[in-house]
Amino acid sequence: MTEQTRRSSSTGRQRGTIEAWLRQRLAGERAMLVATFVAGALDAPLMIAQAWLLALIVNAVAIDGQGLAGVTSWLVWLLAAFAGRAVASILKEGLAFENAARIKHRLRDELFGRLLAAGPATARDQRAGTTAHLLADAVEAMDRYYRDYLPQMLLAAMLPIVLLLVIFPNDWVSGLILLITAPLVPFFMVLIGKGTESLNQRQWRRLARMSAHFFDAIEGVTTLKLFGASRRELDAVAAMAEGYRRDTLAVLRLAFVSSLVLEFLTTLGIAMVAVYIGFRLYYGEMAFWPGLFVLLLAPEFYRPLRDTGAQYHARMETIGAAEGLIELSAQAPASPADAQPRVPYIARPQRLVCHGVSFAYGDTRVLEGVDLCLERGRPVALVGPSGAGKTTLSYLLLGFMSPGAGTIDIDGLDLADVAPADWLQRVAWVPQTPTLFHGSIADNIRLAWPAADDAALRRAARLANADEFIRALPAGYETAVGDHGQGLSGGQRQRIALARAFLKDADLVVLDEPSAALDPASEARITEAVDRLAADRLVLTIAHRLDTVRRAHEILLLEAGRVVERGDHETLMAADGAYARLWSLYRADHAFESGL
Repeated sequence: MTEQTRRSSSTGRQRGTIEAWLRQRLAGERAMLVATFVAGALDAPLMIAQAWLLALIVNAVAIDGQGLAGVTSWLVWLLAAFAGRAVASILKEGLAFENAARIKHRLRDELFGRLLAAGPATARDQRAGTTAHLLADAVEAMDRYYRDYLPQMLLAAMLPIVLLLVIFPNDWVSGLILLITAPLVPFFMVLIGKGTESLNQRQWRRLARMSAHFFDAIEGVTTLKLFGASRRELDAVAAMAEGYRRDTLAVLRLAFVSSLVLEFLTTLGIAMVAVYIGFRLYYGEMAFWPGLFVLLLAPEFYRPLRDTGAQYHARMETIGAAEGLIELSAQAPASPADAQPRVPYIARPQRLVCHGVSFAYGDTRVLEGVDLCLERGRPVALVGPSGAGKTTLSYLLLGFMSPGAGTIDIDGLDLADVAPADWLQRVAWVPQTPTLFHGSIADNIRLAWPAADDAALRRAARLANADEFIRALPAGYETAVGDHGQGLSGGQRQRIALARAFLKDADLVVLDEPSAALDPASEARITEAVDRLAADRLVLTIAHRLDTVRRAHEILLLEAGRVVERGDHETLMAADGAYARLWSLYRADHAFESGL
């Protein structure tokens, strides 16, 4: 087997896989597709009646010499046929649009739900620009496939047969011409379309890369300006846009060539029918009325096939876009909750225990046999070098991932048996750089509890030591902030994140060094708020600055995914082990930075 043959076979299998995935999205909407087909099929008898009436009218006026009075009734019925076709067309378009809109809405919900179920562990490995492009542009590219291509394929399989059944009794020669030339249209459509498919897929991949790159450039425009790299980045985006332009023009060239070929074939078929009818009319071998009737039907015979050729390019575009959607769906698989029933969890947990928890990303072992116990009012701190597994352990406790080995128990109940939605209602995460969205401060705090009233909102802000600075802002709680909290200081953003945790009244709170890189005054306010938050909750603190863990009831030192030491600060310092050495290095670095 040659390389070209193997490549063609592989492309065919991939195309079949994508096509099967697209057809699966029709689940629950097939009735709407059938209704669209029926509405389109109504056009066939109306179109035949229109051609029949028009032939009768022209024959009566031109051949029989009748006046307006003689054809008035036929003209009324002809207008009725026009109106009926218009109504059928509007109905078909409306049903097709509704069907495509439903499928796109469900597809976006499915993909977005998978991303949410996969959690940040999966999302952090994907470029935000690529994901946004797929959820917006790629899903939108599905529209013409479900709205135009699928209904047109059904109509193209039915309408020409119906018309042949009408044409053959009136003129078998024209029917034979149409029957012989009809297969040429789909043959050349598929032949040319094979080249278009690979170009469309390459075009969509290039568009996804360009979207992701441009999104990243906009996100980091401040950094680019500071380092004088904005012009270089602009040139890179321009080069990517130029490549996309070339790919688009290549697709358009093929599309125009295929359209030209299809139009030529249909025009040739209609011309052959017209010539044969004309000669037989000239030699008196055929009456005028059936000849005109068949001639009027000939363009309508090719129209469904010609429309299918036009919609075939929509299919190619959809296949190119669906490739990225399938990859996104595979990277963010369905939540395990879909595979097995989970029990609701309604109690307030008093104790969370990890028994020999292990986890690996592929073949890379990140955690190995970790034991951990969290109790209310007894905060635990995790310390260790970067890559030791601290963040991974926090993701496991929050329910974003499941352990590869070992268990996480909540008051004796395995976390794997708890409904994820119930558990997520009971946890809060305060990262080192909290995410704030464009909107008011009140809206950002209410992310934790959208239905919270103003009194609950202000109480949470007071507990987080955020109420004072918020009320000092021009619009108070309605002050607008930009993406990522632009317009607020680091300490203010951190206190808003703590206010979310207070508003949610979570049972488990994971803090990722909330007081890092802050001035002493902000650090003091946040430390006070954290102590208040930890008073009666399960609290795990991931510490990068060791002086923030001295008050923890237990400190775990992680190295290479294993707990190498545990105990309170005094006990670990007295043991003069790895923690004590880490503390000495930290104090030396801190003293050096203070001297600077």
